[in-house]
Amino acid sequence: MAAGSQPRPFTSAERARLDAAMRTAEQTSRAEFSLFVGRSRGDAREFATSLHASLTAPERSVLIMLDPEERLVEVVTGPHVRRTLSDRQTQLAVATMTSHFRDDDLVGGLRAGILQLGEHARPQRTLHAGKPA
Repeated sequence: MAAGSQPRPFTSAERARLDAAMRTAEQTSRAEFSLFVGRSRGDAREFATSLHASLTAPERSVLIMLDPEERLVEVVTGPHVRRTLSDRQTQLAVATMTSHFRDDDLVGGLRAGILQLGEHARPQRTLHAGKPA
């Protein structure tokens, strides 16, 4: 986002693209995804953590908080999600998002980050062998 520019509301088409990305990420990862775009209050990490804690199922949730004015992105994950989504993978998704944000592409950055987080949070497939002989 350019310095000094004000965030504009998302259009209905942009919201639909973000909703579709969150549905895809949820289907891929079996986690719940939530997005907050707006001004954070106080410490950004604490604010994002409080938003995450207020979700219906925080243990199975991923919250992405973007404060466009302060250029802050926070990702908070529940313990169930952290079994498959590492801090490093989360950092990579944030880097993907911020690279888009530098080009004033908030929707593209959020969409790319959501999909990346969903893919990284995908549960490992388990192959079960037949009964022991």
